Amino acid sequence: MNVLFEEDGSFKTGTILADNDSSLQVETSTGKRVKLKSANVLLRFNAPAAGELLPKAEAEAAGMETDFLWEMCGEDEFAFAEFAADYFGHTPSAVEASAVLVKLFASPIHFHRKGRGRFRKAPPEILAAALAGAEKKRLQAEQVERMKTELLGGTLPAEFVPVLQQLLYKPDRNRLETKALEAASEESGQSVPRLMLKAGAIRSTHELHLGRFLFEYFPEGTAFPDLVAPPLPEDLPLAQVEAFSIDDATTTEIDDAFSLVAREGGGWTVGIHIAAPGLGIRPGCPIDAVARKRLSTVYMPGNKITMLPDGIVEAYTLGAGQARPALSLYVSLNADYSIAGMESRIERVPVAANLRHHDIEPVFNDETLLSGLPDAPWMRELKVLWEFATVLEAGRGKPSSNQNMMDFNYYVDWSRETPDGPGHVTIEQRRRGSPLDKLVAELMILANSSWGKLLHEAGLPAIYRIQAGGRVRMSTAAGPHEGLGVDNYAWSSSPLRRYVDLCNQWQLIAHLRGDAAPFAPGSAELGAAMNDFDVTYNAYNDFQRGMERYWCLRWLRQEGVKDTPAKVLRENITRLEAVPFVFKLHSLPAGVNSNERIQIGIEKVDLIDVDLRGKYLATLAPLSTSEDGTGGEEEETPLA
Repeated sequence: MNVLFEEDGSFKTGTILADNDSSLQVETSTGKRVKLKSANVLLRFNAPAAGELLPKAEAEAAGMETDFLWEMCGEDEFAFAEFAADYFGHTPSAVEASAVLVKLFASPIHFHRKGRGRFRKAPPEILAAALAGAEKKRLQAEQVERMKTELLGGTLPAEFVPVLQQLLYKPDRNRLETKALEAASEESGQSVPRLMLKAGAIRSTHELHLGRFLFEYFPEGTAFPDLVAPPLPEDLPLAQVEAFSIDDATTTEIDDAFSLVAREGGGWTVGIHIAAPGLGIRPGCPIDAVARKRLSTVYMPGNKITMLPDGIVEAYTLGAGQARPALSLYVSLNADYSIAGMESRIERVPVAANLRHHDIEPVFNDETLLSGLPDAPWMRELKVLWEFATVLEAGRGKPSSNQNMMDFNYYVDWSRETPDGPGHVTIEQRRRGSPLDKLVAELMILANSSWGKLLHEAGLPAIYRIQAGGRVRMSTAAGPHEGLGVDNYAWSSSPLRRYVDLCNQWQLIAHLRGDAAPFAPGSAELGAAMNDFDVTYNAYNDFQRGMERYWCLRWLRQEGVKDTPAKVLRENITRLEAVPFVFKLHSLPAGVNSNERIQIGIEKVDLIDVDLRGKYLATLAPLSTSEDGTGGEEEETPLA
């Protein structure tokens, strides 16, 4: 005697070895012996053989129409064997009864299970809804398959266009587009970004990386709402100076400028002038809301996203030929560069010139300071300010910059096309710690520490940078910055570019005018602004570093670099010399030590994962100290 039974959601057959009334010992068609409860047996039969029943039943069931079965059965619950007798019009054979069972079991939409071998037809309204749902799923499966096929063929499905950003950066796995994309990725063995790039969803790898950042931090886009620039204050006194700024060629938000006036009886008055958008932008105004949301200008090679709208920047930037509102710190110097006194003023400052590094450094540098400066505008002022900066640096006991470091400046010509997309990159090296660097850094440290001290002594909260025990943090309470060697350091010198500087400027303006400060001691609003800035500013800096790595790889491909010198930093961590790209060189042989120079071959540059694969070629002779610009990183950069 054979039996048909259900196990783990499927039908099985076997031959009875022992029948103990309440239980059976059965040997399945695969030779496995199992113990069954008699109540779990669906059908007992002698013929056909146990292993032949289900194949024959499935063949018989294939000719049955599900809709006819549903129409035929009554409204009450029924057993499959009873229904088989009605269907065939006679006592069914084991194959016929099993065929009905198989058909009913395979049609859960039409027949609801009510127990072992028992069913009930689905009510018409439930059946209609279930059939509609099944048809919807079928159509969706076809749609997913079509989109997957299009992607594998290098074509972007039309459905992808409205949701491209979400698919790339935050996919919703319930969407059909995501299912198709994941299926295509799995089948092709390619990552989602590579598939989308191949299908033309994004024009270049640069667009991929920039888009990811914008999707997270600028989901509403980078355009500003319509804002009206506040009128410039007209009642400010005009400073009797000729100020000048010192900036990189690409700087448009000119926050700081300097002036120098000789004092009667010897010495000078040094003016440190900081743009004062805080006079027009007031806490809680619409422009403040925009700045509070962005918190900082975002920098990247070839582009930037400003904290403030262009119209506001143009109204307050310290552009040449303009007299602009400024918060000025005047430092009275004796002839030996000792400080005789300080005074802060709110005024309009005439800006005579915007000096640029690439124009000034060829004539104002370490060599020309020794051999003699040329007879050119601003040389006298620059020399005095540099000598003062040298005294300030010595007084702090800390260098303003690491002169063993190289800075790398990135310039992207977007009008030029390359095989990797728009943008031809130029990367220039510039040794850090030049006389101009020292001049600007020391005067910024002086202004930020002096104004931080001023606010602290006035009992007004501000946002400070504090360094203790090697750890840098932000605080609304004053504290020392050990790395810079100052008792207070409150960022105040870049209010056009950093929100914390704007907050500190509001506090300074209120103090100098004798008004109530916008942020009282213990201000939760100031603390929230500080915390939000800290997180956002670090994220912006991470993005900038990531894009610099990307453009280093673009430069390697653009210039066709096949092999290049590099420096081993530690273990297999290596940095290229031509561009500041750090990566793991897995082929580095044993015996090559840290700080050694090596020649590597470029095997693969990956612009999607922003990585490269290199091959060790040879060990090189070391560079001289003057040539080696790859020293350790600074913990803090005091530049504005």
